[in-house]
Amino acid sequence: MSISSLLMATVLAAIPLTLILAAMPAGLQTRRFALNDHQRWRFAWRAVQLVAVFTLTAVASSFMLPDADLHWFSDSPLRLTLLVLLSVMALVVVKFSYRYLAAEPGFGRYLRWLLLTLAAVALVFISNHLLLFVLGWIAISLALHQLLMFYPDRPRAALAAHKKFLLARVAEASLLTAFYLLWQQHGSAHIDTILAAYQAPAQLNLSEQIAAVLIALTALIKCAQLPVHGWLIQVVEAPTPVSALLHAGVINLGGFLLILFAPLFLQVAAAQWLVLVVAGLTTVLAALIMTTRISVKVRLAWSTSAQMGLMLLECALGLVELALLHLLAHSSYKAWAFLSSGSAVQQHIQQSLLVSPPPGLRQWFVVVVPATAVVVGAAWLSAYLHPVSQLLSSWLLLALALTAFLAQSGQGSIFSAVWLRSLTLAVSLALAYSLLKVLMQPLAGNLGETVRPELFSAADWWASGLFLVLFVTWWLLRWRSHWPSMQRLSVALFAGFYLDEWFTRITLRLWPARLPVRANPKLAPMQNSEQLAQQLLAAKGRTEQLS
Repeated sequence: MSISSLLMATVLAAIPLTLILAAMPAGLQTRRFALNDHQRWRFAWRAVQLVAVFTLTAVASSFMLPDADLHWFSDSPLRLTLLVLLSVMALVVVKFSYRYLAAEPGFGRYLRWLLLTLAAVALVFISNHLLLFVLGWIAISLALHQLLMFYPDRPRAALAAHKKFLLARVAEASLLTAFYLLWQQHGSAHIDTILAAYQAPAQLNLSEQIAAVLIALTALIKCAQLPVHGWLIQVVEAPTPVSALLHAGVINLGGFLLILFAPLFLQVAAAQWLVLVVAGLTTVLAALIMTTRISVKVRLAWSTSAQMGLMLLECALGLVELALLHLLAHSSYKAWAFLSSGSAVQQHIQQSLLVSPPPGLRQWFVVVVPATAVVVGAAWLSAYLHPVSQLLSSWLLLALALTAFLAQSGQGSIFSAVWLRSLTLAVSLALAYSLLKVLMQPLAGNLGETVRPELFSAADWWASGLFLVLFVTWWLLRWRSHWPSMQRLSVALFAGFYLDEWFTRITLRLWPARLPVRANPKLAPMQNSEQLAQQLLAAKGRTEQLS
C-alpha cells in the first residue's frame, strides 16, 4: 500500500474510531471522572464535528487519489455520498438531542449508545471486507436496541424492542450465510473483488443464487416490510431523536445492501421476484394504511415502511440510481419530519380546518393531459442525457403523483392562479427528478444494460399494476368513502389487516418476553386488557375486604 493510500485509509478509519472514543466518556460517571449533561453533550458535539471534517477530507482526497488501494476500506462514490449524509445526520441529531433530552436522567447513557450506533453505521459504509461489514451490521442492531429501550418501563417500547431484536438476529444469520457462500465461491472476502465478477452477465451456480436470495431476505427484514413491520410502528415510543435516527438512517441500510450487491442480485430471478412481490405489496398496503392514521409519528412510521418498500422495488427493477436518490431524499425528509413532529401537529390541525371542494371527474380527466405531457418530456430528457433502458412503471408512478397533485391544487377550478403555480411546481419537480436521476448514475455504479429488466417485462408490468391499484384505491378511499365496501376496507386498513397482531402472538409464543407492568392502570395506557382486568379485579377484592 502506498503512502497516499495509507493516509486515505487512516482518514476513513478515523471516522468510526472517533465516535467510539467519544462514546466512552459520554456515559461514564465515577467519582474521579464526573461530567454534567452539558459537558457530555459538548464532548459528543465536538466528536461529530470532527467526523464531519474527516468526511470532507475523505471526499476531497478521493478526487486527488481516484485509484487508491485501501484493501479493507472503500472510498467509492457511493460510500462517500452516504458518509456525507451520515455526518450531516449526526450533527443534526446530536444538536437536537441536547434540547430534547438534556433533562432526562439517562442522558449520558443515551449519548453513549447514540455515538456507538453512528460509529457502527459508518463502519458499514466504509467496509470493503465481508467481516468488517458483518461486524458493523451486528453492532448497529445491538447499539440501537439500547436506544429503543431508553424508557424500559414502557410495555409497548419493550415489546417493539423485543421483536426488533429477534428479527435482527434472523437478518444477521441470513447475511452471514450469504457472505460465507460468496467467500467460499470467490476465495476472497473483499467486496469489490466479489462484485467485479458480476459486472457482466454470468452463469451463476446454486451457491451464488442462494446468496442473492439471502441478501434480498436480509434487506426485506431490515427495511421492516410486511409482515415483520410491527416493531417499526411501535418504536415511536422511543425518544424523537432516536426515531429520527432510525427512520432517516438505520432503516435505509437494507436499500444500501441491495444497491451495493445489485450486480449479483439482479441476475437471480428468485431474489428479484422475492423483493418485487414483498416490497411491492408493502408499498401499496402501507401507503393506504398510513391514510387511516391520526397520530403524526405513527403516520410517519407507516410512511417509512411504504417508502422502504418503494426503494427496494426500485432496486428489483434495476433502477439503482433512482433507489439511491430515493434513499438520500427520504433520509433528509424523515429527519426533518420527526424532529419537527411537534409543529407538524399544529400544521395538520390547520390543514384539517381548511375546507376545499373536492375535484370533480371532469377536473381529473383534464389534468391528466398536462401531467402526462410533463412526464413524457422528463422521460425524453432523461433518455437524452443518459441513454439507458426506460421502464414504464417508474414514469407511470410520477405521472399518477403529478395528476393527483394537480387535481387537488385547483381549489375547484382549473387554470386559476393557484393551479398554474402548481403546474409550474410540477414541471420543476419532473425536471429535478430527471436531472438528479442522471446525476445519481455514476454514484450507484453503471450496471450493464443486460442486467436491467427490459421495457414491458413481467417485472415492469407487475410494478405498473401495483401503482395503478394504489392510485385507484386511494381515490376511492378519499372521495368515495361513503360506499359500504370502502368503509369495510377502511376498517381493515386501520387494523393493518391484523398482520402485526398475528406476528406478535407467534413471536411471543416461540420466544416469550417479560414485559414491564405498571401497577397503576392510569399510568399504563398501553397495557393489554387482560393485565388491566386482573389488576382491577384485585383492587376490587381488596376494597371488599376492607369494607
